Amino acid sequence: MLQNKAREVLAHHGISPSRPRIAILSFMHENHIHPTADVIFKHLRGSYPSLSLTTVYNTLKLFAEKGICIPLSINDKQVCYDINLHPHSHFLCSECGMVYDIPQDESSKLLQSTTFGGHHISEVHVYFRGTCANCLQAKSN
Repeated sequence: MLQNKAREVLAHHGISPSRPRIAILSFMHENHIHPTADVIFKHLRGSYPSLSLTTVYNTLKLFAEKGICIPLSINDKQVCYDINLHPHSHFLCSECGMVYDIPQDESSKLLQSTTFGGHHISEVHVYFRGTCANCLQAKSN
C-alpha cells in the first residue's frame, strides 16, 4: 500500500516512479528519522542489490528539487532529509546525533517574530542542540 502512495506522490510531482525512487520514498515515509543518503542506502541495499549510493544521492537531490523532502544541514558532518513538509523546527542530540521534530506550536512559542531589522522573514530554520532523553537516561544508569 505504501508503494502505491509513493507512486502517486512521484507522479504528482512529475517524477517517473522507478523502483529505486519508490523504495527510497517509501523508506522515508515509513521511517521519520531524518535519514542521510548513507542511512537510506544501508537500509535498502539488501532488498535492492542493484541500488547504488549515487542513485540514492541523485534521488534525494531530485526529491528536494521537486519539493518532496527538505535537506537539513543541521550539523557540519552530513545532510539529513526530512519528509515532513509542515512547518516545524528540529532538535539535534549532540550525543547520539538523532534529529527530532519540534511541532510548530512549540516552535512558535520560541520564535514569534515576522520581522528582523526591518526585514520580512518568509522562512525560518531553527535547530536546537542538546542531549535527548534517551541519552540522558543512558548516562544516568
